[in-house]
Amino acid sequence: MHHTAPHSFHIPVMGLAYTIDTPVKVARFGINSVVSIIEDNLVEKMRRYYYTQLGEPCAPITHADPDYRARRITDYLNLLNRIVHKQVEDLRNLPFTPGNDLCKYFELLPDNSSIKSVYGEMMAQTDPVVQLKQQAWLRKQLVPGSIDVNIMTKLDKNNTDANGQVIEDGSDAVAALRGFVRSDLSNASLVLSAGMNPRLFAYMEKLTEFDADENGWLNKKIVIKVSDYRSALIQGKMLAKKGLWTSEFRIESGLNCGGHAFASDGYLLGPILEEFKNKRQELVDTLFAAYSDALQTKGKRRFDAPHSMKITVQGGIGTAEEDTFLRTHYGVDGTGWGTPFLLVPEATTVDEHTLQQLTNAREEDVVLSHNSPLGVRFHYLKGTTAELEKFARADKGKPGSLCSEKFLVSNTEFSEDPICTASRTYQRKKLEQLQAADLAPAERESQIKKVLAKECLCTGLSNAALQEYGLGPLNKRALGVNVCPGPNIAYFSKVVSLREMIDHIYGRANVITRSDRPHMFIKELSLYIDYWKELLNDASGELDGKRRKYVQDFHQNIAAGISYYRGLADKLSGDWSAVRTRFQDELAHAESQLEAAFGVLEQKLAVHA
Repeated sequence: MHHTAPHSFHIPVMGLAYTIDTPVKVARFGINSVVSIIEDNLVEKMRRYYYTQLGEPCAPITHADPDYRARRITDYLNLLNRIVHKQVEDLRNLPFTPGNDLCKYFELLPDNSSIKSVYGEMMAQTDPVVQLKQQAWLRKQLVPGSIDVNIMTKLDKNNTDANGQVIEDGSDAVAALRGFVRSDLSNASLVLSAGMNPRLFAYMEKLTEFDADENGWLNKKIVIKVSDYRSALIQGKMLAKKGLWTSEFRIESGLNCGGHAFASDGYLLGPILEEFKNKRQELVDTLFAAYSDALQTKGKRRFDAPHSMKITVQGGIGTAEEDTFLRTHYGVDGTGWGTPFLLVPEATTVDEHTLQQLTNAREEDVVLSHNSPLGVRFHYLKGTTAELEKFARADKGKPGSLCSEKFLVSNTEFSEDPICTASRTYQRKKLEQLQAADLAPAERESQIKKVLAKECLCTGLSNAALQEYGLGPLNKRALGVNVCPGPNIAYFSKVVSLREMIDHIYGRANVITRSDRPHMFIKELSLYIDYWKELLNDASGELDGKRRKYVQDFHQNIAAGISYYRGLADKLSGDWSAVRTRFQDELAHAESQLEAAFGVLEQKLAVHA
């Protein structure tokens, strides 16, 4: 059935475990959410858990089974789909009794929803005949939120058979994709993140599941998470030339986000959204031309008009005012709310200890770390049980993790086959190399610290759900949990219900108790300034060639962003006027920080001129 999502927000993927079963918790209320399908060992444990919950037998899918990774994912997604549709059918059969989930479905909707308006009329209706007709109509409006999946395209190692031969189309990302397309999910999206993967894109080209029907409807859609317009154009065009339509570009702040952070060379979210706003039709037209040519070349059905293409945004959104502004001023079709939902047990799966840590987190507890083995900066909550485990192993002279999952293997410095930089094997060899190297003591310590920072994310980002449901660990020697909230978590300081969080998103309530939370644009700006200062410090006087140009361009992009925000504040009125003065003050403070750091840069450049 074709339908439009009743809510204006979605819950993005978080970690591996935190949204692994979010559809079971929220989809019956019409809320879209994203499940990570990278860690199939976690998927297998969750698959068995939900079969047990349903009282049904579950045949294990083991590593000895052919195409086991794809099969695990397919069956788990089918299971989630079946559970959600049963939940929605159960809702339809409930009476309209205040306090139950049927009434909750309609009460959670945004206040401008026409469906919610009919619900309000029905509840106040005194004519029983009219009321029954309205109730019948309302029951037909119940639609589940979509069960979307995420594949981080960089996680795509080759896999081999029993004879050591590379399995054709058996790499991690390709097998996960196959698991998704073979599932029963409908009106579902594949969310691709972390850039281009030519092998994955080539495999997608061979599939028919992403083809539109005669009405232009796409049952399985492609969503690309991007950090700027250029990335959207390049990736969208690459797919369009393969006859694949991108149904949504999901813009994420480069630094004001959870998990892996991809700094966009100093380009700030506001100017990025402005470019999408101004070039949206150009983007659609460009991709549709390439898409149409590809369909003709392949002998497939062509269309007279482009399919629907949404633009959404996520990363650091924290108030109803920010959410509304993004949708009204920039015309985005929806927003993503991630980090705040970590404090909503009705929506995400977080173990009790980590939940309390998130509740108590302050600004200084969330760091843009070097902990990810991928070599990409990673927002990380300090003091987690996984971090304590990591320190304890290092103190005992056994740094690194026993690499049981191997999804993040990428380094070939000491071996022909890639290994993970968080593994015991790599860290032992790397530390031996550093000890033997002719380095100044301070430099050696700095390098050692970076080596020891790497942490096993495969197990750490999976363990919360395994602990919460008592399913046993993936690795008995890695029981700790790590969590990767965005900086926004510092301003959300209590566990809340699903209703409270949604009321907060729609401006019907406020769950933020602090009064010092900066506007999301200002917070991102300060993060970029801090990041730029770090670039200067890391340069250690070496600012020549490409490095010099990169640092200077980064500064210019931030400065241009500040200029844009100043113009934005000056010309906007209405609801914006209530926060304009504070926004302008925060902007001035950020600019002074940037210029002070720029003075340091000029001194360095003068020394090396």
